[in-house]
Amino acid sequence: MTKPVIWTVDDDPDVLRAVERDLRRHYGDRYKVISADSGASALEAIKQLKLRNEPVALFLADQRMPRMSGVEFLEKAIEPGSKAGALDGVRGHGRGHPRHQQRAD
Repeated sequence: MTKPVIWTVDDDPDVLRAVERDLRRHYGDRYKVISADSGASALEAIKQLKLRNEPVALFLADQRMPRMSGVEFLEKAIEPGSKAGALDGVRGHGRGHPRHQQRAD
């Protein structure tokens, strides 16, 4: 039986690799994890999945991508039965982030 697909889309190669790695680590035994560096390239590849009847269980897309936002991608890609989420990457959100540091003045 074919594993359902978790598809992640991000134009930042470092973020894309990290998300893909984490998804594989946590869900790779049950899902096939696929990534794409743009909404357009993902839409093209999704056509191939459809031809092979491979179901997409989840789309995760970066909201801030050039030429096509995450929401625009999801509007074109989502089908009944699929789940989706648009990510707006917040980097440096730990204690070291300036938002979490007290001001000296």
